Amino acid sequence: MSTNPIYATGLDAGSTFTRCVIATAEDERFRFLGYGCVPSDGWAKGRIADQNAVSACIHAAVVQAEEMAHATIETVVAGVGGLSVRGDNTRGKWDLGRPREITDKDIRRAMENSRNVKMPEDRMLLQVLPQDFVVDDHPGFHDPRQMLGSVLEANAHLVTVSAAEHAHLVGAINKAHLAVDETIYEAMAACYATVLEDDRRDGVAVIDIGQHSTELVCFYGESGQLAATLKICGDHFSRDLAHALRIPIEAASVVKEQFGSAIAHGTPENSVVEVPYLEGREARDVPRRFINEILESRTVELFEMVRGELARYGMQNALSNGVVICGAGALLSGICDVAERVLQCPARIGIAQGILDWPEELKDPAWTTAAGLAMYSARLRCHSHVDKQSDGAIARYLK
Repeated sequence: MSTNPIYATGLDAGSTFTRCVIATAEDERFRFLGYGCVPSDGWAKGRIADQNAVSACIHAAVVQAEEMAHATIETVVAGVGGLSVRGDNTRGKWDLGRPREITDKDIRRAMENSRNVKMPEDRMLLQVLPQDFVVDDHPGFHDPRQMLGSVLEANAHLVTVSAAEHAHLVGAINKAHLAVDETIYEAMAACYATVLEDDRRDGVAVIDIGQHSTELVCFYGESGQLAATLKICGDHFSRDLAHALRIPIEAASVVKEQFGSAIAHGTPENSVVEVPYLEGREARDVPRRFINEILESRTVELFEMVRGELARYGMQNALSNGVVICGAGALLSGICDVAERVLQCPARIGIAQGILDWPEELKDPAWTTAAGLAMYSARLRCHSHVDKQSDGAIARYLK
């Protein structure tokens, strides 16, 4: 087997930070090489407002990663998120003409038909999550190859995104002198980095809490069941505190990160936090319990929204392996306890796993998306020699 390294790069261009991870896939191992992280600029409410500024941030993060990795990269796998991302179930039908053995070509035709849905002009297909197959009205087959049948139907979950916003992101990356191998949903990348394949079979959901959106994906029986973006995000927590305490949003973020908790019960009555007032006024003491009550109320609302999305697809009682919480919002103390209480299932913080030499400072839920994007890039790079129309593409459908 060739020992030449295959460089894999994941780019997480978020509205708060732009993160880049470079790794190498060599001899069936995935090893970390370098990372870069810079504060983001050019974003407004989760959308690109200044493409040149975003491109400059991407370039800076990539240069940092290249210097640490002692490598030069030309292509990346980029994450796409935000409120414009939506997921919907679909079904594609393929008539075999007569009862016969189902082949790879039949599966490909059924999957292609599931993708051929009419979408508004401003939307584009981002990802297809295969679910299962129906053979002659008999559902529930994961791999129908070599079965006898006359009609094959493919169930899938389509993830779509605003075509304009997708083009703005790809354009910003291109302006940074980089090509884009592929774009994938950010929550899918976080899932790729934090959830083992075996854990998906019994039901698991990944919740990626970002600054301006919260993204959700759910797997059951090896298949993606839903992808959704929720309006409640990390910014809401800070703004709630800023409004209630009448302090600047920046100060509210500091209070949240340093003193906040998603659980108010148990906070000592005499515990206070010194917070700055408006400009020109002296700082004052605020009961810590009051701060935590505000954060707990918003946290409960967030997970009630997650529960509603799961119920919409009949998955509310199917998460045997619970929920995995990623993103910078996962750092809020007590968030797993609230998730378990509202969703009635186990909850844990998602940290990237399966990467050799992954540094201690990146064992942080905010880095799971970038790690997952790099892992997905390695998968693409290792299979780049496989023609998309070959049996290898079918194998990826059935993965």
